[in-house]
Order: sequence, then C-alpha cells, then structure tokens
Amino acid sequence: MDTSNPAVFVNAELLPMYVGRRVRAVIQVVRLDAGVVIGKSTDEQQLLVKGQPPSPLTTFVEVIGIAENNQSIRAEIWTNFGDTFDTQNYNQVCLLANGEFKHLFI
Repeated sequence: MDTSNPAVFVNAELLPMYVGRRVRAVIQVVRLDAGVVIGKSTDEQQLLVKGQPPSPLTTFVEVIGIAENNQSIRAEIWTNFGDTFDTQNYNQVCLLANGEFKHLFI
C-alpha cells in the first residue's frame, strides 16, 4: 500500500481544513451539471465534485482527490458505493479520523 500521499477522510464540515490536500469523501449524488457532480455529504451539506464520474453512477459514490476549496473536490478516483449506504456511520468515521483517534488513520 502506498502511504506517501494518504487521503484524509472528510465530510463537508472538515473539507476546509484540507484545501490543497488529498481527501476522500462519500457523497449522495443529487444531480450532474456540466461536468460537475452535485452531491450531499454525509453531514448533509452540499459538495461539488469535478472530474469524470463512472458510468453508470450509483446513488452513493466515494471520491478521492484534491480539495479545491471549502465546497469542492477535484476527483482522481471514483468508486460506486451502490444505492444504499449508512451515511451516519461514515460521518462518524470522518470525525474519528480527524479527532481523538487521528493516529489510527493513515
């Protein structure tokens, strides 16, 4: 496993802390709009994801890429997570990965 450039688990609230860095987030796809996927993060806020999504695109996707600003990610890797997903559990992982248990995450 390559650990030289890890992607930090984020939700929309945590994204501003990592602008310019590699992040990973799960979003619920709301709509596609001219090369941008507009989605809802696991903390119920809007995120914009730029890049070429897979086809077909499922309801929930994980994106790994560079945080461009407080609300958008330039995706490098897209992974379909299906049409059902426990967003509350993932959101808790984001909080743990950026809080007290940060040392357990790459």
